[in-house]
Amino acid sequence: MNLTAANLLLASASPRRSDLLEQIGVTFSVLAVDIDESRRVDELPVDYVSRLAMEKAQAGFRRQDGQLPSLGADTIVVFDGQIFGKPRDQQHAETMLMALSGKVHSVFTAVAIDNGIDTAMAVSETRVEFRTISQSECLIYWQSGEPEGKAGAYAIQGRGGVFVENLEGSYSGVVGLPLAETEQLLNKFSVPLWNSSQT
Repeated sequence: MNLTAANLLLASASPRRSDLLEQIGVTFSVLAVDIDESRRVDELPVDYVSRLAMEKAQAGFRRQDGQLPSLGADTIVVFDGQIFGKPRDQQHAETMLMALSGKVHSVFTAVAIDNGIDTAMAVSETRVEFRTISQSECLIYWQSGEPEGKAGAYAIQGRGGVFVENLEGSYSGVVGLPLAETEQLLNKFSVPLWNSSQT
């Protein structure tokens, strides 16, 4: 999709975020951005995820010369005060999944929009309870390829959904874009939703 046909720039290569924007009928263009995602010393998880979302939105706005409002988002899994990011390898994925097994963790997703004049931010927190997971399940799940590139080493919208026993908050936020909060931001920037040409 070219920029002239779009109402929004999605500064993310995530197919899940694209799917969610399409679900609510937003006409958008995609532009992946590359930012430094290093966490600052003593930076709280919610501050970290918020900063990354805003930096992505701002980078997207600059990259396309300010033609469209730019939306950036970031998702993290937090358990016992620790951020569980994307797994480095099989062992790292299994370590995270076994730590989450039978426990409740939080998923924070921050969404930010920048149009060169104003910026706005929203953050959703969803509490997710996993059933008990066995070591063999972790191995089989890793071999499926799904945990790679996923915060906390699981995808709730995929095979990893079988681990979820209870959820309090935004399901779409766990997938990668909380729709209620995103709609409020889009309305603030006059980005239309429910476009009939979107499927």
